[in-house]
Amino acid sequence: MNNKQKSQILDFDYKGCAKEILFEKFQTSPSGLSEPEAQKRLDEYGFNEAAKKQKRALVFQFILKFFHPLVVLLVVIAAVTFWTGDPVSGSIIGVMAVMSVVLGFFQEYRADREAEKLSEMVRATATVHRNGKSKEIPIKQIVPGDIVDLFAGDMIPADLRIIQAKDLFINQAALTGESMPVEKTPTVDSIAFMGSSVVSGTALGVVLRTGLATEFGAISKRLASINQPTSFDKGINKFVWLMIRAMIVLVVAICAINYFTKGNFMEALLFSLAVAIGLTPEMLPMLVTINLSKGAIAMSKKDVIVKRLNSIQNFGAMDVLCTDKTGTLTLDKIVLEKYCDVVRNEDQGVLKLAYINSFYQTGLKNILDKAVLKYEKLVVKQYKKIDEMPFDFSRRIMSVVVDMEGKHKIISKGAPEEILKRCKRYELEGEIEELDQMVLTDLKEEYDSLSADGFRVLAIAYKDMDVNKEIYSKDDEQDLVLKGYIAFLDPPKPTARKTIEALKKLGIELKVLTGDNDLVTKKICGEVGLDVKGLATGEQLEKITEDQLKELVKTTTVFARLSPLQKERVIRALHRNNHTVGYLGDGINDAPALKAADVGISVNNAVDIAKESADLILLQKNLMVLCDGVLEGRRVFGNISKYVKMGASSNFGNMFSMTGASFLLPFLPMLPIQIILNNFLYDASQIAIPSDGIDEEYLLKSRPWNIEYIKRFMIYFGPLSSVFDYITFGVLLFIFHASQPLFCTGWFLESMCTQTLVIHIIRTGKIPFIESTPSPFLLFTSIYIVSIALVLPFTPLGNYFKFVMPPATFFLALIIIVGSYLYFVQALKVWFIKKYGYE
Repeated sequence: MNNKQKSQILDFDYKGCAKEILFEKFQTSPSGLSEPEAQKRLDEYGFNEAAKKQKRALVFQFILKFFHPLVVLLVVIAAVTFWTGDPVSGSIIGVMAVMSVVLGFFQEYRADREAEKLSEMVRATATVHRNGKSKEIPIKQIVPGDIVDLFAGDMIPADLRIIQAKDLFINQAALTGESMPVEKTPTVDSIAFMGSSVVSGTALGVVLRTGLATEFGAISKRLASINQPTSFDKGINKFVWLMIRAMIVLVVAICAINYFTKGNFMEALLFSLAVAIGLTPEMLPMLVTINLSKGAIAMSKKDVIVKRLNSIQNFGAMDVLCTDKTGTLTLDKIVLEKYCDVVRNEDQGVLKLAYINSFYQTGLKNILDKAVLKYEKLVVKQYKKIDEMPFDFSRRIMSVVVDMEGKHKIISKGAPEEILKRCKRYELEGEIEELDQMVLTDLKEEYDSLSADGFRVLAIAYKDMDVNKEIYSKDDEQDLVLKGYIAFLDPPKPTARKTIEALKKLGIELKVLTGDNDLVTKKICGEVGLDVKGLATGEQLEKITEDQLKELVKTTTVFARLSPLQKERVIRALHRNNHTVGYLGDGINDAPALKAADVGISVNNAVDIAKESADLILLQKNLMVLCDGVLEGRRVFGNISKYVKMGASSNFGNMFSMTGASFLLPFLPMLPIQIILNNFLYDASQIAIPSDGIDEEYLLKSRPWNIEYIKRFMIYFGPLSSVFDYITFGVLLFIFHASQPLFCTGWFLESMCTQTLVIHIIRTGKIPFIESTPSPFLLFTSIYIVSIALVLPFTPLGNYFKFVMPPATFFLALIIIVGSYLYFVQALKVWFIKKYGYE
């Protein structure tokens, strides 16, 4: 295909043209493209992918890291420091900025590579016709001119012209915002757009446009640059800007105080800039990236693929998990147990009609149909298929039409309540009787009895047509004759009870949202030990307001017979009650709920639209794997929280210390270069935090981001560190009669020891080292950094930083001050946890 032909295809007005002209223009046929031609077109048009967030060159990605607000601050301060004639301080600040960027960049690059590898494992596929045979290929390999089969649950893989369709309903909400599915018929202007999905029915389509040339591709170009922040991102940003605003106010105040009390503007400026460095949590971006990537890699080893890195924290914060029962509470190994007439006597005729229906239906790929076909092999090919009415979630029925001895027979299979609505008569022992209200009540009791025993029940009905037709529709599913029931059993998982107990211990409430029968669901829930506090059905939800639903979800554990949009309503009602909600689903009807949840979870064998909507993919549908993932999410948040609490309390305390020292002392309490060195060494000690473990008790509760808790922590612990700073000031001034060099050296050593060692108190809610031990790497970095600080005044390098050798007795005072500080921090922590908890 030359460039002219390619341009003609892309610019071709496909609306209103006949199918034959379409085949001619796209040089294709009903049997599809040949493999060589498909490969040639793939080379010409490129992969069939919507616009992604632009993948910039690695060098450009690295440079962009310098535009983080905290890094920009460091770079500006470094530039000013160089400009004022202090190249050493400027160099140290520059090294701090580069260290934060390099470590963060390396970890993010590593995490992205891992995520790409894992994502390849869950790529969506489509069924195309190549060389006259149907073949499943990755969606990104589809090209213009391909002939594509569509089934319920499929994503529309490109912009298609529908050339064959049977009861095809498509959800176009992603493109148009329409909540209700739209019916598509094989007319000359019937287009199915990429980004929509098949709700029900079957179809055949010709690919018109792929990738960025599609309507969805055009939209995705605009959306690719938009980064929707999670609640965790918002929390981190709030903290960063809280610290930056506080720092700006303090730096201006300290600069003014030192200038007016000491008369040297340049000295005051350099000192205030150094203070700004000390108050900047510049390692935060790097530590967040390291923790998230470490969590994603750990989760992948436990068969959980993270599609969106920042969803890890939401996973850990989850306190309500909504799930279907099939495959989570049950084995997902459905077997046909009973086939019976309307009074529950075994009836081979019921099995035969059910088998014909399952054998000839081509719509929704259904495990119930597989169970019917697997139960017993029946010879039904003598019955010619005429038509079918595929399953959809509004009517919950699937019908086929077959020719039996020259007469057409509609055979319907579906939810008993829906089948009964369409029945006027029933068959019992070869006799056909009228279905009046009294009989209807008795029949409902029969299938309710099966449901109460834990069986999933479908009704079987039929209709002998008086006049044969070529095309049938769901309107023909009227005046049916009820034949009987087929009953399936999906046994409870042996591990389900243990899983529910594990989730409960983690503080996660399990709610079941299912389209299945309420009696079956209640029976299964009872068998696996789920405490059913309340049960509601979709019919009840239809009659209540959003405010009433908000109250209902507080006391209801099981929601049965739900439609897809009703599942979404339940999720949003839980949100309004301030819950962090996870949703586990793998079907077409789960897509709206997956998108609405804080963290959408699907499985690798889910339908395409479910996998696309999810944040996390489980390689096995096992709630115990989920428990492992939740724990990993909480570990990630716990370690990030340690640094945030450390930085917040330490920096808030330094505000009081620096401001007071500026007022009280005739000289600078610490030289700018010493403050910068102090912060550099402190940051180096914090690199080990991602390696640290988390207390088991901490993992037992969900941890949403709580900026108010951080503020409280600052207000209580910050001033305590200032108290001991002032004690150090007093000891240096009144016991050692320190001049500026000794004062600066003494406060530097006290500050380094308290800041570096207090992490061992803050990192746990328990008694440190006795009830909870740090990771070896964190312990090593703490000892190593403190040792460097203590030895520095006795080395030639110490002279460069204007340190002096303190008297031996000072170290005795230092031990007492640092030991007392750590003791009081521990005591305050115990009181604080009792009052506010440990977040």
